[in-house]
Amino acid sequence: MANILVVDDENAMLQLIKRILEKDAHTVTLQANAKAVLDIDFRRYDLILLDIMMPDMDGFELCDQIRSLVDCPIIFLTAKTQESDIVRGLGIGGDDYITKPFGTNELLARVNAHLRRDNREKKYAISISGIIFHINAKETEVNGNKLPLTKSEYEICEYLALHRGQVFSKEQIYEAVFGFEGESDDSVIATHVKNIRSKLAAVKLSPIETVWGVGYKWE
Repeated sequence: MANILVVDDENAMLQLIKRILEKDAHTVTLQANAKAVLDIDFRRYDLILLDIMMPDMDGFELCDQIRSLVDCPIIFLTAKTQESDIVRGLGIGGDDYITKPFGTNELLARVNAHLRRDNREKKYAISISGIIFHINAKETEVNGNKLPLTKSEYEICEYLALHRGQVFSKEQIYEAVFGFEGESDDSVIATHVKNIRSKLAAVKLSPIETVWGVGYKWE
């Protein structure tokens, strides 16, 4: 099972999440002080659950500071559901978000889906549309230069590219990539695709096409 770090300034929320995750045999570390997280050895953890609304340092600022040091999925815990907040969180490197209040089954499903995705092993590289996908490393490159995609952005690109020409709805992409269908599907996928397009545009590529009223496809 996984080692999971939970950062939230509310002790009741920390204890609730701990009980839920430990029933699924995960090892859980709790942290109520966001600033103290900066001194942690992140290599110990397989996933981080990160509250947004915290004093002194909010979840957005903390994620922004640690993302370059953290190789594991980061999931935001939030009561903030405005699109601008979702865009900001995913744009600075978050992989997903769970809206408070949440159910036990939803928390476990999302956490375990991200852990499964992060642990998948594939051992080859493939070139599609001028982009080299290093499947095992979950990295992409163009003309010898690594693209700065987050893990979630990479997974979406890989899924669409390996099914080139097929059209997928946002719900289908979310379920295929994260392994769980939830209420945040549309906003999460739309935001990730927007960020992907921006990064690909920087290398003069635009392989993801919007099929209006349906979803996306890789040209």
